[in-house]
Amino acid sequence: MLYHAYQAQSDALSPMRLFAQLQGGLLQQAGGGRQALRKLSAALEVFSQLRLTHSRPAYGIDRIEVDGEPRTVTEDPVLALPFGTLLRFRTEGLALAPRVLLVAPLSGHFATLLRETVRTLLQDHEVYITDWHNARDVSLRHGGFALDDYIAYMIRFIEAIGPGTHVVAVCQPCVAALAATALMAEDEHPAQPLSLTLMAGPVDCRVNPTEVNRLAMERSIGWFESHLISHVPPPHRGHLRRVYPGFVQLTAFMSMNLERHRQQFSSLYRHLAEGELEQADAIRRFYDEYLAVNDLPAEFYLETVAKVFQTFELARGALQWRGRPVRPQAIRRTWLMTVEGERDDICAVGQTVAAHDLCSGLRPHRKVHHVQVGVGHYGVFSGRRWNSQIYPRVRELIHSAAG
Repeated sequence: MLYHAYQAQSDALSPMRLFAQLQGGLLQQAGGGRQALRKLSAALEVFSQLRLTHSRPAYGIDRIEVDGEPRTVTEDPVLALPFGTLLRFRTEGLALAPRVLLVAPLSGHFATLLRETVRTLLQDHEVYITDWHNARDVSLRHGGFALDDYIAYMIRFIEAIGPGTHVVAVCQPCVAALAATALMAEDEHPAQPLSLTLMAGPVDCRVNPTEVNRLAMERSIGWFESHLISHVPPPHRGHLRRVYPGFVQLTAFMSMNLERHRQQFSSLYRHLAEGELEQADAIRRFYDEYLAVNDLPAEFYLETVAKVFQTFELARGALQWRGRPVRPQAIRRTWLMTVEGERDDICAVGQTVAAHDLCSGLRPHRKVHHVQVGVGHYGVFSGRRWNSQIYPRVRELIHSAAG
């Protein structure tokens, strides 16, 4: 009933938001220098912005600068599966660039949240990304999608890219990326990754637990299932599919920093009212992305909570994939890098570097760890320090492994 109530409210408010958007635009054009009209237009604009969307925004990466020169970027799908598409980005003039699979989280937002990460990687690499689909748009005829399926998708995507692939996983998928690499290594798969970079991921949540980890441990998995899982309502293509709704996840995220979001929307109103459109556009672009929510398949969400955040199966050596033990110690050829943020309050320092002990079959010179001072969770893969301090280390590891 939770999803049905949300959908009913969304449908009821939609005409009002559309009216506010149209009227706000008209008033802005007519307002000129009149402060009262600009304030009314700003209020209508903020109201229209306070809405969730459920479609992936465009990546919008059609051009980047390489050594001060503009280069064209092309985007095309390589492999389309029911729950996700492997997308490829190529930079004009980068011949024989290392191929990098960027594994995006499936955690309530779309993979476009890593747009800046893609843009940075494109300076030196051919970039592929796991573009996860919204589960509410996936028909029931495609069956379920659990943690085992997520790992299987990762292996299929790596196979599609081929031998010589470098994998960079951000946050939640670090566990699945390590598992997929271990399985391929044990099989001596010709396409096993040359390097694996794990960024701010929950490899071992027993280490330095955060508030997120404590919340996961406070409730049984039965509680999560009964309180947070809903059926997709009509008219969506995934009608009757069980999902963890993206709007529930977003509510949890926003409640952790409610005052900051309130201040941002106050700033949006002030910038619009004062005609500071460039500053207003920056806030608007952020929330266009942040308020685009992606529903998770229920079985994937519940298994992730149980196996990653409650019973720590990978860290304890108990994780299985389709009945087969996952053995990180089988990894012998793949270079490993872990990256953590000093101020990360979602995946704390120590949780990702735990992968080094699990990969006991790797020689020390193939292992690199980096703690970035002064950044939180999102600063590990976006922002100034990602570009200037973290990315050069990642690039160095990739090129060392490729050499």
